[in-house]
Amino acid sequence: MSIHPLTPASRTAAEHPVELVTEYFARAIDALADWREQLSTEIAAARADAPLTTDRLDELVEPSALRLFDTVDLPVYGSGFIAALDSLADANSHLAWWQGPERAQLVLASQSINKEHIDYSELEWYRVPFQTGQPHVAGPYVDYLCSDEYTITVAAPVHIDEVFVGAVALDLLIDRVERDLTPRLAAFGDDISIVNGVGRVLLSTSPARATGDTIRGDDLDAFERFACPGMALDVLIAR
Repeated sequence: MSIHPLTPASRTAAEHPVELVTEYFARAIDALADWREQLSTEIAAARADAPLTTDRLDELVEPSALRLFDTVDLPVYGSGFIAALDSLADANSHLAWWQGPERAQLVLASQSINKEHIDYSELEWYRVPFQTGQPHVAGPYVDYLCSDEYTITVAAPVHIDEVFVGAVALDLLIDRVERDLTPRLAAFGDDISIVNGVGRVLLSTSPARATGDTIRGDDLDAFERFACPGMALDVLIAR
């Protein structure tokens, strides 16, 4: 079910920058909303047969995770499921995750011993869906865990009988999002920025602002601020 108020026509001809930005990221939120309901049912059925292991979870997640690369109209770099901590029979944490042009499975233990039992409880893409029970657009941040690139992660919580069991998610690399959105935003003005809930810039049509910069406090007086419905993003337009 869609969480945003845009009509189908707005997908092709946004009348305001906030409509453009909201529609873009809502594609990911809507796709994850559909998947999380399906995965909740699948995990519940698997648990009814036997304790859930990482291998069994991977089998459940892989088909839908790979399908997102082709069915979501976004430059998806990675997708998968982040298991709730201490929810599996054979590991205290696990990312069932596929990424990159090859859509290869992420194997953290082979990359670094420090990543084998990672505690991701404080990472935004896990913490916010867990705490709020709502989808979340996390970033921008340098994803040292997966891609080592500036990344946006869109995540949505998965529950079974109101108990959090993890989050479905997908990754978008900032440079690809910039290629999609910056030229279209530039049609509305030469100083328009997308910022997250703490004022960190995702991207901007102004060369004076780069990904990761912050616009806060008194600096906000120079902009009109528009919230994107259903996500913790704002569009700032220079006055």
